[in-house]
Amino acid sequence: MRAIGRTDNMRTYKAFIISSLILGLTAGCSKNVQQPTTGTASTSKPRIALVMKSLSNEFFKTMADGAQAHQKAHPADYDLIVNGIKDELDVNKQVEIVEQMVAQKVNAIVIAPADSKALVSVCKKASDAGIVVINIDNRFDAGALKDSGLKAPFVGPDNRKGAKMVGEVLAKNLKKGDSVAILEGAPNSFNGEQRKLGFEDAMKAAGMKIVTSQTAGWETDKANALARDMITAHPEIKGLLCANDSMALGALKAVEESGKAGKIAVVGFDNISAAKELVKEGKLLATADQHADQLAVFGIQYALDMLAKKATPADKETPVDLVTK
Repeated sequence: MRAIGRTDNMRTYKAFIISSLILGLTAGCSKNVQQPTTGTASTSKPRIALVMKSLSNEFFKTMADGAQAHQKAHPADYDLIVNGIKDELDVNKQVEIVEQMVAQKVNAIVIAPADSKALVSVCKKASDAGIVVINIDNRFDAGALKDSGLKAPFVGPDNRKGAKMVGEVLAKNLKKGDSVAILEGAPNSFNGEQRKLGFEDAMKAAGMKIVTSQTAGWETDKANALARDMITAHPEIKGLLCANDSMALGALKAVEESGKAGKIAVVGFDNISAAKELVKEGKLLATADQHADQLAVFGIQYALDMLAKKATPADKETPVDLVTK
């Protein structure tokens, strides 16, 4: 009987030790788990996910660098997760990244969507999970937002205004009635559509003739091939308006390959480093600077404000400046 009692005591003691260890481990792990914002108090720093388009595009690489520099300057305020898709048109991959951020229970998602419509649904899923969603760079489609019920403020520049300024510079260097062509951004991209409209505003006001307008999907190589075809089909073209600088680089190469350097003016949008040099050299007539290094920072600051105030602020327009020689 004494042996049996001793065995029972040992079992009880071991059970107590195991239970204590499990409780200790559970308590230790729970401190590292980030919860979505649901209105409950939390002493942990918020985690903000920056979800961009292709980091192979210098514009978005600059955006990521700016965001990371801001976080390093404010390490006590928030933690930052930076994501980007390899192909700027890989919408499905960007949707997958947002789903991963929802699963990781980040507090806020700051997103430059690859598609103004296709990303709305997954961002609504994030919002329903208590995650703050901030839309930067490329505005969500108004109809898609209304249909989904997603409330996500847009923080970014007026692309139409910026493109119109760039187009006006081109118009001043041409004669009324001259023929021009537009190299558009990706389909279903709000900022691409707005830049096209801005170019059209400037060309119509100056009496220019837009002979063709086609998409090159934001890419240099596609823009190079498309611009060559445009110049061949319309040898009277005097200007090429490109919805981003990557396409402007391809267009400039096509102009040179066609033997029309100095005869066809080219403008872009974004003010990437290569474009800056070309503007200084006079090869690129103009571009627009929407301050990529600060664009994500504006969104992050808005997200932190929303997390602190538990409210959805209005859209915020950020600067866009004309850049010429």
